Amino acid sequence: MAYKIRILPRWLVFLLDLFLVCFCLFLARALKMNFVWSHVVIGLKSMTAAVLLVNAALFYIFKSYAGIVRYTNIEDTSRLVMVNAIAAFFYLAVNIFIFHSGNFFTLQVVTINFFITSFVIISYRLAVRYCFQFYKLYSEGEKVQRKKVVVYNASANGLHIKNVMNNLPNGDMQVVAFLDDSLSGNGKLVEGIPVYTTSESNIEKLKKEGVDLLIFVNKNIEKEKLNALVDNCLHYGIRIQQVPAMRDWLNGKLDTQQLQDINIEDLLEREVIKIHNEAIYTELKGKKILVTGAAGSIGSELVRQLLNYRPSLIILCDQAETPMHEFMLEVQEKYKNANIKAYLGDITDRQRMEHLFEVYNPQIVFHAAAYKHVPLMEDNPSIAVMNNVLGTKNLAELSVANDVEKFVMISTDKAVNPTNIMGASKRIAEIFTQSYYRSMLDLAKEDGTQRITKFVTTRFGNVLGSNGSVIPRFKKQLEKGGPITVTHPEITRYFMTIPEACILVLEAGVMGQGGEIFVFDMGKPVKIADLAKKVIRLAGKEPDVDIQIVYSGLRPGEKLYEELLNNAENTRPTYHEKILIADVREYNFADISKRVEKLIACAKNHYTMETVYLMKDLVPEFVSTNVAYEKVNQAK
Repeated sequence: MAYKIRILPRWLVFLLDLFLVCFCLFLARALKMNFVWSHVVIGLKSMTAAVLLVNAALFYIFKSYAGIVRYTNIEDTSRLVMVNAIAAFFYLAVNIFIFHSGNFFTLQVVTINFFITSFVIISYRLAVRYCFQFYKLYSEGEKVQRKKVVVYNASANGLHIKNVMNNLPNGDMQVVAFLDDSLSGNGKLVEGIPVYTTSESNIEKLKKEGVDLLIFVNKNIEKEKLNALVDNCLHYGIRIQQVPAMRDWLNGKLDTQQLQDINIEDLLEREVIKIHNEAIYTELKGKKILVTGAAGSIGSELVRQLLNYRPSLIILCDQAETPMHEFMLEVQEKYKNANIKAYLGDITDRQRMEHLFEVYNPQIVFHAAAYKHVPLMEDNPSIAVMNNVLGTKNLAELSVANDVEKFVMISTDKAVNPTNIMGASKRIAEIFTQSYYRSMLDLAKEDGTQRITKFVTTRFGNVLGSNGSVIPRFKKQLEKGGPITVTHPEITRYFMTIPEACILVLEAGVMGQGGEIFVFDMGKPVKIADLAKKVIRLAGKEPDVDIQIVYSGLRPGEKLYEELLNNAENTRPTYHEKILIADVREYNFADISKRVEKLIACAKNHYTMETVYLMKDLVPEFVSTNVAYEKVNQAK
């Protein structure tokens, strides 16, 4: 029966260490004198007294006896070696200045004694440590069945995590292997732990040996390789978790309860587009910047990134009071010196927006405010027009009237060949701002105006983790035990992360010279059904066994596949291979302005079918997949 092993008193460890150094001195003398007893005992009492005094003082000063023997680590052994090295110099000094003789602590005896003492003292500590681990493994085996885990990779961090895991009191995990492709070939050992490459055959082998979990210490790995490794682990039923950043460890210590499931965002099958453009800093530093929709997922991340470029003022505009309040608290806590102003207002309220521009006079506008949920906009087309078209029109006209340098609008891939009200409303906003800019450019050429507001549009796909996006919905459904709902088995979407989307918006704001629609390399489209299955497996469950996947059918206005360009559009390259400029059809602003005014007037009266007909008139490629608007598709 297992019982609790008491920790040895410090004084007992102190005395044991003193006994061992004396014994090692005797052994060193015996070796030097070829075990001739009559020679060994000469001066032995005086030497023993000197050794006791020197080592007692050094043990006390360096606290070498204070460590818990069963938890001896490299730091403890290094301290012991250092104590022995200092003691050796003291022996030589004692030999010269006290005994005035070379026959006591000779260089040979001191050297032999150093190695024997270091070996004996360190060995007994390690022996106690491994005996204790052996005792725990077998005496507590019935109580705690340790889970076999593998760590990626065998770096210094990986070794640290291995030591933490394997030495945790009452720990329930045992690191039995490393995965690391940088160490060529299998069969190598690091601190006695085997190292394998990340091949599928090795994953299968580890599973057969009882491995249940793969722990990522860091994910500095190509996305393609990361996805392949994760897929192989999930295929063989090995769960995947990651270690939190060391700053997040509780009281500086890691507990297995702190391990986190890997984020699906990390498994995008594409490399993140990274921008390192010094011009962003030059363009934004010291400027007054307006961000609409600032309390939303995209707008708030934009603000966080803008703060890194030291603008003189950021105006946060949003009509959502509670999210705005919460975001303001976050910014004030994390960015204590930031100059920010919260401005509650509806972008469709012309007078309120006029007040904003008059009071703060922004120099750059990032327009992120929009209604974006497809099903809601299908049922409320007039509201989609009011917010996405009228709101954009108000901000665009006020930007020009107040000499804003640049207006950056955030659009969506749903504006391409739109099949829903939301996408059509965003496309109309694109058409209005582009044609408006072209008309100002023509006027500037006629009257010689040097400076006009530059309008730039960014167009990208779905953003992982944004409010209302598919991943948070899947996670909430998973927490409730399922089912997870997917509209169609074949539905696909492009994805990028929120920080990546926002840095691209900032880059477009700097790169754009006016009138461009920037589109980004979104990589390969992802099947939503595959995404749902991966989310379930990452949580350690099996799709359609533990958590059901239910196909609910395409919603009104929803596309099966998204597009970044329509059939009539081509692209031009930029300095960055993954950032392109779409060549889109140009419109006459006078005509567009009249038709947009007519559309807005109709939307203000909330005439549903008439509003949709006028949207179709402005965007001929708009073909609704909503049964309620089938008649509109026949309009010319």
